[in-house]
Amino acid sequence: MAADGREGKKINVDPKLLELLACPLTKGPLTWDPERGELISRVAKIAYPVRDGIPIMLPSEARTLSVEDVLAPPPPRLSGPG
Repeated sequence: MAADGREGKKINVDPKLLELLACPLTKGPLTWDPERGELISRVAKIAYPVRDGIPIMLPSEARTLSVEDVLAPPPPRLSGPG
């Protein structure tokens, strides 16, 4: 079993929910990383986990991004309504 409880399954998160979320620390935008199942705050340099389709938006649960994560091209940005 994976530490995040995914057991190798792809996580599905409601896109409408993702459009409404912002980083609780910076109030800035988040990007979705489907490979890791995380919401990324590039400004805060942290990644919030998503467990069972539920974003865990607690800074104490977030992972600090590594230098490689920060330098990597960002995943697609979540887009808001029109």
